[in-house]
Amino acid sequence: MGKVNNVTEFVFWGLSQILEVEEVCFMVFYFFYTVILLGNLLIMLTVYMGNLLKSPMYFFLNSLSFVDICYSSVTAPKMIVDLLAKSKTISYEGCMLQLFGVHFFGYTEIFILTVMAYDRYVAICKPLHYMTSMDQKRCNKILLGTWLGGFLHSMIQVALVVQLPFCGPNEIDQYFCDVHPVLKLACTDTYFVSVVVTANSGTIALGSFVILLISYTVILVSLRKQSTDGRHKALSTCGSHIAVVIIFFGPCTFMYMRPDTTFSGDKMVAVFYTIITPMLNPLIYTMRNAEVKNVIKPDLWWRSG
Repeated sequence: MGKVNNVTEFVFWGLSQILEVEEVCFMVFYFFYTVILLGNLLIMLTVYMGNLLKSPMYFFLNSLSFVDICYSSVTAPKMIVDLLAKSKTISYEGCMLQLFGVHFFGYTEIFILTVMAYDRYVAICKPLHYMTSMDQKRCNKILLGTWLGGFLHSMIQVALVVQLPFCGPNEIDQYFCDVHPVLKLACTDTYFVSVVVTANSGTIALGSFVILLISYTVILVSLRKQSTDGRHKALSTCGSHIAVVIIFFGPCTFMYMRPDTTFSGDKMVAVFYTIITPMLNPLIYTMRNAEVKNVIKPDLWWRSG
């Protein structure tokens, strides 16, 4: 017998049910989303105008900024509109698309951050092999791999959810569709699906986090052999990467390395990796990277034009 699915739409509880709080949140997150768009577009424009795409580090930074815009746009516009809406609903199809988008762009970002750590490792620890190890052709293939990895991951997540029956409850205690809140609404035993979801999401998040920690530890240890100027430049670049990694992977690991359970603080944790991190990335990379700050100067823009 086929699955029973009487649910045509889901209802979000949102960030709050208090009107005054929602109005404040609307202004705050409208500002945050504007900063995300402008900040990441500025990074992309800076990389292009400064002719930095030939550098692997800026090639991947440009991709990271693009993914940040896409990632936040999957959840932020809907969440901002819902803050002033009486009915916070999303269709079943829209929910599945949003779930796909969150995991597609979110895990593509994880893979890009991992690649950026590898790029810094080769640049600092094996500088003589850097130009051959990270040439443009190889960088293109690596970037394609990050997108394919994110696509494969998200397809698995969605495939696990769409085959479940939804026959009654349709209220999601969240401001967007994610796997764990949606699984709670299925009218069947979701233990096996939950285990696979956790293994799929959690293993990638934790595994990438461990690889990143090892990479940056090796880099920091190797910096003792560098000159003072080289050490300062490397620390400036790696410092921004490490800050982004901690801010992004901390909440992600908390959300996806646990079984099918939800907590009251999940919404705030989700805000951190879906809104705050994409907003902070351009600020961190700009403030911590002297080369990016120099290229942003208007006179260099005109000179490159």
